[in-house]
Amino acid sequence: MRRFFVWSALAAVIGLAIAIGGFWAYQHFYARFQPVTVQRNQASIQQLLEQSSWISAGGGGEPLYIIGYRDSAAMQRYEMEEVPKLRAAGIEARIIVFARPDREGLAQSTAAERATVAELWLTRDWTLYQRWTATPVRNWTAAGIPAADGNLARGAVVEAGRIFAASLTEKLNDEGLQTRYPLIIWRDREGFMKACACSDARSWTFIRDDLDAPDRIETPAVAPGDPAVYPGDGSPESLPYPDLQPVPPADGAAPAPAPGTAPIAPRPATPPAPRKAPEPRQAEDTTFF
Repeated sequence: MRRFFVWSALAAVIGLAIAIGGFWAYQHFYARFQPVTVQRNQASIQQLLEQSSWISAGGGGEPLYIIGYRDSAAMQRYEMEEVPKLRAAGIEARIIVFARPDREGLAQSTAAERATVAELWLTRDWTLYQRWTATPVRNWTAAGIPAADGNLARGAVVEAGRIFAASLTEKLNDEGLQTRYPLIIWRDREGFMKACACSDARSWTFIRDDLDAPDRIETPAVAPGDPAVYPGDGSPESLPYPDLQPVPPADGAAPAPAPGTAPIAPRPATPPAPRKAPEPRQAEDTTFF
C-alpha cells in the first residue's frame, strides 16, 4: 500500500509538471502572439482611426491600419514583407505615423521627423512618405518642408499625433493588449475588430490567416507573347540577334553557307604574286619612283 501511494504521488507530480510545461509552452510560443478581439471600445477606436490623417497607396478594399513611428524597424519590415501580401488579398493598408514625445528629458524624435510628420498629417502625401521611408534616417533633412518646431500650427499637429497614439494605447490596454509597434488594427471577415502589437514577426501569420492573404507572392512568369527578358538586367529584347557569318576553319576549307545566303568564294590555295616594284624615272634634276 505504501508503494502505491508513493507511485501515485510521483505520477501526480510528473503530470503536474507536464501540464505546467505545456501551458507555458502554449503561452510562450503561440498565445502571446495572437491578436485580441476588441469588445468594449470598438466605436471609440473606430472614430479615432477615421479622424486621424492616415495615408495610403490607394486601391480600395477593406482597410487595415498600421500605426507606428519612423525608427521602428519592425514596422518597416512589415511594410516591405507583408503589405504586398495584403494587397493581393484586396486589403488597403492605411498608415498612421506619429513623432514620439520626449522621455525622461531625452528626445525620441528629430526636428526633421517632426516636420515630416506634421506635413504628412496636413497633406496626406503618399509620395512624400515613400521618399521619407526610402531615405536613411541620418540622411533625411526634410528639405523644403516647413519646420514644426516654433510653428504653433504645425507643432499642434505633431502634438495631435501623440495624443492620438496615447489615447489609442489606453483604449487597447483596456482590452488586454500591451501596446508595441507597429500596432495593427483591422476587421476580420465577420466584422469583428482585432488588434495586434506586431513587433514580432510570429504575430503576422494570424493577420494573414484572418484576411485570407497568401503566405508568399510568387514572381510572375513571362506570359506567352510578352517580349523576352534578359536574365539579371531586366531589359527587354527589342531586336533579334544578328546573323553572323561562320568563322572559317583553320585548315582553310570553306564553311557551309547559311540558308538563304550566297556562297562565299573560297580563298585561293596559293597567295598571289607580289606586284613589281616601280622603276625609277630620271627627270632633269630629280629622280621619281
